[in-house]
Amino acid sequence: MRARDLSAPFPTVTPTTAALEAARLLARRDLPGLIVVNDAGAPVGVLAGPQVLRLAVPAYVTEDPNLAGVVDEAAADEIVRNLDGRTVRDCLQTDHVHPAPVVDQDATVLEMAALMARTGVPLVAVVDAEGRLVGAVTLDALLEQAVTR
Repeated sequence: MRARDLSAPFPTVTPTTAALEAARLLARRDLPGLIVVNDAGAPVGVLAGPQVLRLAVPAYVTEDPNLAGVVDEAAADEIVRNLDGRTVRDCLQTDHVHPAPVVDQDATVLEMAALMARTGVPLVAVVDAEGRLVGAVTLDALLEQAVTR
């Protein structure tokens, strides 16, 4: 089984996509991350949910987790406000950026599994010969294929 056989269309964002739009897409589709593509359609990174949260959660709470237990729920609205006007590029400007794990369409299940294990990213971008995204293989799809063989 090759990447071309397992890959499926996958939502993408660009560095200029609104962070709130990306967060909604992650939540509504229950995705492990979003593939960030450049203007040519080539994958340049993966935006994972925790990267959005690092931008959204106030720094004083991440620095002192005890505060999270004493701040009232009304203050939780601040999370959404912190994303307002921010972009995917802002989310990616952290120390926790995931480079785009990319494979060509001929990659094997083992190659994809090794890449996911090495990068800690639960999906791989599948690209054509020109480097443009054609789809993605998620950890769930990969494991399903591996354990049902």
